[in-house]
Amino acid sequence: MIYIKTAEEIVKMRAACDLVSRTLGEVAKWARPGITTRKLDNIAREFILDNGGKPACLGYHGFPGTLCIEVNETVVHGFPSGYELREGDIVGTDCVAELDGFNGDSCYTFAIGEIDEKVARLLQVTKESLYVGINAAQAGKRIGDISNAVQTYCERAGYSVVREMCGHGIGKSMHEDPEVPNFGRRGIGPVLKPGMCIAIEPMINLGSKNVVIESNGWECRTRDRKHSAHYEHTILITTDGPEIMTTFDYIDAALSAGDNNSI
Repeated sequence: MIYIKTAEEIVKMRAACDLVSRTLGEVAKWARPGITTRKLDNIAREFILDNGGKPACLGYHGFPGTLCIEVNETVVHGFPSGYELREGDIVGTDCVAELDGFNGDSCYTFAIGEIDEKVARLLQVTKESLYVGINAAQAGKRIGDISNAVQTYCERAGYSVVREMCGHGIGKSMHEDPEVPNFGRRGIGPVLKPGMCIAIEPMINLGSKNVVIESNGWECRTRDRKHSAHYEHTILITTDGPEIMTTFDYIDAALSAGDNNSI
């Protein structure tokens, strides 16, 4: 069932989305060589709690972290660990923050120091495809229009689109209807209606689209172990076009103030 948000609920959604955006802005200050992914996770958890929120991923069906950590070939759902990020790594940080009963969801893939030019291009195209998908999210259109826009943009650039994972509706629950795949045909799927909140999140691979799930039952990585990139915004469907409820502005500010290199 797709839930249309009331005006009061949309206000709460905006607050939750601002919190998750500020959380990733805090993470951005620390995303550099030598830091462990567990430390990044602790920073995110403490920031959410200090700001009156709840880390929605922590404990979700037993998931052990606040962030889904996605280093290099990890597509999604990686565990925080003692792994120290190295020069040339990329790391996706997928975060959901709950505030006043509503959830905001966002992901950003950071470049750690100087990265390979081919990987940098993957990050650039994946991030661009997020906004291509958002632009397709017009009231009266269908989910398939978003899916096809992302797929077409990325495949024309020479990359592959993960099939097993997708975006989703969001609100009182972290995952609501409808599913929002990153591939598909235009004109199919549920109609986009004002008041719908959805998370659009391209997960795009440098090599094959094929993935495997590791033995922990969570971590999804590329089968060929080539890099994968992941960006995500929570958006609201309105009669005037899609409203992006999360923002990368806090991340951009943190990166421009420091020595980190990112896309």
